Amino acid sequence: MTSEAGSRGFGVVGTGVIAAMHAAAIATLPRARLVAVTDVAGGAAAAFAAARDCAAEPGLDQLLARPDVDVVCVCVPSGLHAEVGVRAALAGKHLVVEKPIDVTLPAADRLIGAARAAGVALTVISQHRFDPGLIELKRLLGDGALGRLVLAEASTKWYRTQAYYDSAEWRGTWAMDGGSLMNQGIHYVDLLRWCMGPVTEVTAVCATQAHQIEAEDTALAIVRFGSGAVGTILSSTAAYPGFPQRLEITGTDGTVIVEDGRIVRRAFGAAARHDGAGAGAAADPAAIEVASHAAQIADLLAAVEEGRARRGRPGRT
Repeated sequence: MTSEAGSRGFGVVGTGVIAAMHAAAIATLPRARLVAVTDVAGGAAAAFAAARDCAAEPGLDQLLARPDVDVVCVCVPSGLHAEVGVRAALAGKHLVVEKPIDVTLPAADRLIGAARAAGVALTVISQHRFDPGLIELKRLLGDGALGRLVLAEASTKWYRTQAYYDSAEWRGTWAMDGGSLMNQGIHYVDLLRWCMGPVTEVTAVCATQAHQIEAEDTALAIVRFGSGAVGTILSSTAAYPGFPQRLEITGTDGTVIVEDGRIVRRAFGAAARHDGAGAGAAADPAAIEVASHAAQIADLLAAVEEGRARRGRPGRT
């Protein structure tokens, strides 16, 4: 540890919308501090740094050369995640990579391989695993409360305007961003896979329904899990005005429904309870809660301190 005694210094690469979430999450952690940022747009980096009392470096090399940066948050466009992450790993920095790990499997493998070779910790943001409702759902699944799993559904029916995609030339492109499934739906696909186990079969269809973009804005899939259970995936940014993300898990003994990280219904036999839910990021890409990001970053820091792997595999599956 080369930053201030007892704390880990963070550097953020890319100062767009999601970088503010990373900075806010770091600020909540007592043993973490933001020390430097960088962006290809120097003015954006300077403004971001000034608002958070940290340094703005002119480039990635300068940020990676800082001995007080122990952890790098990769917040650049998705198609650059592996490129930036590999360079950070080679510099000996631990990594927090915003989802997805990258947009291709070879790029993901390069990043994972670089982190392993360098002996640094790597976590890919899957913050909803730390949501209270998902923690409770995993406990119920571990206890066998739902019986044998038979059916699951992951639904992301969000709305993004054309202006959202037009705000940066890389948005909605295959090379740098991907479509609604890779960008927005990925979180609840991750939760579906986390709760239901390995997938053995996928049938899917994608379409671009309401936007002028290269990638899809609507995707649907039917999946079969190794356990024999089946499920569906729906992801769209064309569902006006936007609805809560939803995960339903059904077993032979009950059903649990999660919306935006909170259990809104659980039914076991004849008993059922409705807990209520809200909206959030369904219509606003900036409306994401800080707490779960902070919990995942804290888990990475604990993994570094304890010399263990973080929870789960790092973003490939």
